[in-house]
Amino acid sequence: MPRIVKSPGDRRNEILDGAQALFFERGYERTTVNDVIAKVGISKGGFYHHFTAKEDLLEGITARLAQDAVARVRDILDDPGLSALERLNVFMARSRSMKLADAPKFRAAFDVVFRPENLLLYHRINAASIAVMRPVLTRIIAQGTAEGTFTVPDPEAAAEIVLHLNASTHDAVARTIDAMGTAGEDAAIATLDRRFQFQGIAMDRVLGLPDGSLVIVEPGFTRAVMTARQVDRRDHT
Repeated sequence: MPRIVKSPGDRRNEILDGAQALFFERGYERTTVNDVIAKVGISKGGFYHHFTAKEDLLEGITARLAQDAVARVRDILDDPGLSALERLNVFMARSRSMKLADAPKFRAAFDVVFRPENLLLYHRINAASIAVMRPVLTRIIAQGTAEGTFTVPDPEAAAEIVLHLNASTHDAVARTIDAMGTAGEDAAIATLDRRFQFQGIAMDRVLGLPDGSLVIVEPGFTRAVMTARQVDRRDHT
């Protein structure tokens, strides 16, 4: 039987598929590069031709998940009947729904990414996500500027600022993770929720909108995401 020769892109995606399955099944920390190599059925040389370390896998998976998220909201992005403000709010609402649907996976990833020793990894993952989302958000902001709804001199710069606001919540999320399962859990979740609400106001002001124009979180969203893994574990006991 002739050997099947796959394109570099197909082989890379195959490796990412195997790594993603293992990360979700065993957890990032308990999965080794050798585990990924065995699951995919490639040589070490084949693996290292595409990736230099396990961290590169997580970065690649993040970029791919971001691309998938964009594909899943393509109907919103391409709807000619939406104003820029409507488009941005519907886009964020759909994104929240997708996060809630996959909340246990997001919550498990948080435990790894938000550890102090993984700060560099966090920034690498965030950069991979921003690279995918920046052109999407730039397009929406440019539309809002043309409509006269947004007041920004540079839509791409505004998109970068808005996206980096998300990264600014790193310490607040990390503190909340530390408080989970303690007497301070409820207070920590409430504090994080207020932080997200304030982030929404900051985004409003970057775009020249009245406060409260953008909806970043809804009641119960922060708690649902932060407790998702705990609920999921109890459901399976």
